[in-house]
Amino acid sequence: MSQQASETTHFGFTTVSLGEKQAKVDDVFHKVASRYDLMNDLMSAGLHRAWKATLIAMLRPPKTAPFRHLDVAGGTGDVAFRILDAGGPATSVTILDINASMLGVGEERAAKGGYSDRCAFVEGNAEELPFEDRSFDGYTIAFGIRNVPRIQVALHEAYRVLKRGGRFLCLEFAPVEMPVLDRLYDAYSFNVIPPLGALVTGDGEPYRYLVESIRQFPRPNAFSEMIREAGFARVSHRSLTGGIANIHSGWKL
Repeated sequence: MSQQASETTHFGFTTVSLGEKQAKVDDVFHKVASRYDLMNDLMSAGLHRAWKATLIAMLRPPKTAPFRHLDVAGGTGDVAFRILDAGGPATSVTILDINASMLGVGEERAAKGGYSDRCAFVEGNAEELPFEDRSFDGYTIAFGIRNVPRIQVALHEAYRVLKRGGRFLCLEFAPVEMPVLDRLYDAYSFNVIPPLGALVTGDGEPYRYLVESIRQFPRPNAFSEMIREAGFARVSHRSLTGGIANIHSGWKL
């Protein structure tokens, strides 16, 4: 029996094999690819736009020096295009996603927005990046790492492909622990998001998985420890909107 067949993980609140999770996640994102930005609006009540602006401000791509960046699980290009807008003409972004439907949306947007000459779209797995060691100045993953079957493997891969002095930044939802806000957020998440997703897209099940997956993700301090275990230094996290999301940071020194 293969390791992926014998090891288990979570798909929302359901226990599945590692290999089964990847297939199920792929199916979710095939279904929502054309409405991905709408999905994030539903999940965050529109706040993801401000959170991503904070992410880019923390990354600070240079205006004059060359900067080669990797954005993982960012197939639609939403984060990548913000990085290109913030950086200078020598900034380039490689967008890696395991889902071809998401990449197709991103490539169309890149062509329409005039970004195609400074970005590349690659179909690949965060757990096995198809790049050489020390290839990138920066690495981002926004709302994607909780969908990776083996998160620790993906973190080690992030460390491997970054140059010395490179920065890892991860924007991700988290289980809310602030009193009162936690109950309000749970009520919104479980009672509003799936039915609204069904109304808008015709299928509420992908949204139910995405809501459940947030509750299974490690708490900020535990995830910070995972980032340290991958080799990163100066690890920190920044809480956003009462802990609904966090930006996790680490440096390859």
